[in-house]
Amino acid sequence: MSKRVLTTESGAPVADNQNSASAGVGGPLLLQDQQLLEKLARFNRERIPERVVHARGSGAYGHFEVTDDVTGFTHADFLSEIGKRTEVFLRFSTVADSLGGADAVRDPRGFALKFYTEEGNYDLVGNNTPVFFIKDPIKFPDFIHSQKRDPFTGKQEPDNVWDFWAHAPEATHQVTWLMGDRGIPASYRHMNGYGSHTYQWTNASGEAFFVKYHFKTNQGIRSLSGEQAAELVGKDANSHQTDLLQAIERGVHPSWTLYVQIMPAAEAADYRFNPFDLTKIWPHKDYPLQRVGRLVLDRNPDNVFAEVEQAAFSPNNFVPGIGPSPDKMLQGRLFAYADAHRYRLGVNHTQLAVNAPKAVPGGAQNYGRDGFMAANGQGRGAKNYEPNSYDGPAETGRPLSAPLAVSGYTGNHTAPLHTKDDDFFQAGELYRLMSEEEKSRLVANIAGGLSQVSRDDVIEKNLAHFHAADPEYGKRVEEAVRALRED
Repeated sequence: MSKRVLTTESGAPVADNQNSASAGVGGPLLLQDQQLLEKLARFNRERIPERVVHARGSGAYGHFEVTDDVTGFTHADFLSEIGKRTEVFLRFSTVADSLGGADAVRDPRGFALKFYTEEGNYDLVGNNTPVFFIKDPIKFPDFIHSQKRDPFTGKQEPDNVWDFWAHAPEATHQVTWLMGDRGIPASYRHMNGYGSHTYQWTNASGEAFFVKYHFKTNQGIRSLSGEQAAELVGKDANSHQTDLLQAIERGVHPSWTLYVQIMPAAEAADYRFNPFDLTKIWPHKDYPLQRVGRLVLDRNPDNVFAEVEQAAFSPNNFVPGIGPSPDKMLQGRLFAYADAHRYRLGVNHTQLAVNAPKAVPGGAQNYGRDGFMAANGQGRGAKNYEPNSYDGPAETGRPLSAPLAVSGYTGNHTAPLHTKDDDFFQAGELYRLMSEEEKSRLVANIAGGLSQVSRDDVIEKNLAHFHAADPEYGKRVEEAVRALRED
């Protein structure tokens, strides 16, 4: 059986792929060697800019199956009947480190899910924590700068990390999550995922509800201590990638059960917490979890670069029946995520296979043309404007979700305060839920980082946050920090 012929990118057969063309034996190389120049030029351009955050990631394909009726809350077609299945792609990631970073580190984990629905792709971009460090997107660049490698030292600096948190008391809740037992998942399979933000569902009658998504792992929660993580990183820096790849290859398909919390839109204004504040949760006793369906991952990507690194998720990819809320952080991400992908991948990144709306009959239908790496000509003579008289795609006139009521004057406003809206109450509640062993590990983790800070005033500001969350919490952290600094 003859082998297929190796060709250049233009399709010409390659005579020799082992030796460069030269001016005589041992002479200088020739500029006319198309295979050499093409290979080196392509090699220089093989990698795109890595993500500023969530650079280190893993992903897999699977499906989502509806198990419970939620049609009273949303008319989204992929949730329309029990038993309905939708293909999905899920990308996990760490947040702060670069593409070459290790997996088993103390860091939030991204949980970005793409549903390939018949009404378009629905992207749900979240984390493995139900809350976040900040509540306004204008602070996001500063927050990330403080957490990533310092531009002078080239490494993450405790002074930067804790100085930002000292000036962001709203971060106390998420810091308590991050420094607790779930701060280092044992694997991507053994952690929960959350939509984190508040979203809007709209039913067929036009009634609006606000929702929060909870993906509960069916493998059980498993986490690592700092010592266990350090040992694992030394053995396999790619431990989470290895685990996910091998589990699926063995036929051990990880799964999560999706639950939602549902709040009638009319209840939002008077709820004791601001329901659109990303630093807050909705206690389950107020809005119990309601089961929706089951997420299963059962297929590894064929090419990690093409499918995992070029996967582009944006929370503004909604489908009919689902829309945004006034969540400030969500509102900022509606722009920032898509814009990041236009920079990294180009304006036509939605035409890449992993990002294309593969379940939509006929694919995407719009008037976007040309630009870098345009792949779809959309037909000879087709018009590139709308409306037109040539049977081009037209608007439906049907909004995807219910309108949001607004009032007042434009300006730079702080978020409206609800009755329980301080920065520390929920952090204290989380601390008080912990066992004595969990509290001890939390205090040790916080003290280990905070004790490395060089400025006493920054330490004192952070200690004040923990004292405000719970007096015992603050006292124990303060004593642990003092002991480490006296050593």
